[in-house]
Amino acid sequence: MTEHPGEAAPVEENTPAGLLPAAGTGRGQGRRGLDEGSEDLPPNLTQAILEATKQVGSLLKAAGHPFALAGSVAVYAHGGPDNLQHDADFCILPEDAEAVATTLRKAGLHVYTPPEDWLLKARCLGQDIDLIFELARQPVTRELLDRAEQLPVESVHMPVLAVTDLLAGLLNAFTEHHCDFGAVLPIARALREKVDWSRVRRECGGAPMPDAFLYLLERLQVIEPEEDSHDGP
Repeated sequence: MTEHPGEAAPVEENTPAGLLPAAGTGRGQGRRGLDEGSEDLPPNLTQAILEATKQVGSLLKAAGHPFALAGSVAVYAHGGPDNLQHDADFCILPEDAEAVATTLRKAGLHVYTPPEDWLLKARCLGQDIDLIFELARQPVTRELLDRAEQLPVESVHMPVLAVTDLLAGLLNAFTEHHCDFGAVLPIARALREKVDWSRVRRECGGAPMPDAFLYLLERLQVIEPEEDSHDGP
């Protein structure tokens, strides 16, 4: 769910000791010729990203680090779209960033600091991992992590950001330079019955871009209009 700058030069081996991609990783590839134009479609990385998520989640759990799964894999864990294309995101406390990096490095993962100052990055089973300690320009807090739900990511249970926190984070990340309603709309549709929309409005509706998105959801009848919302004088 997050943007990825070019990776820094590796400072250590980035193949986790004893970890190999699971069978079926990269499914959806190798179908050239079966469908016209299929070579132009992005590869289906869902299974590869899920395997990397399970590995990192297991490492963080075993080390006792407070964390919560975020981003597109968290949406998937809550029952949202399952076509994963980018990375796995984990929220961690700012004060735990160095300890988390040490845990992952000891397991053989390559961990590095990108130019952005709100996350660390890692590689696991060939997939990108974002270790986020600032979400939508706000530090990750223990209260946020405490609201996480224990959900299975396939066979591994782990804390996953609450649905309302997920949606609020996506809306609060909208800016004049990055405002992709099309990416968030299917998530809002899929998870709408689990979201506390009153809280989302309180936390996000004061900014113009989130307010416009909420209005779009009302016009599309994804959510009920709030009483007196957008009424004229």
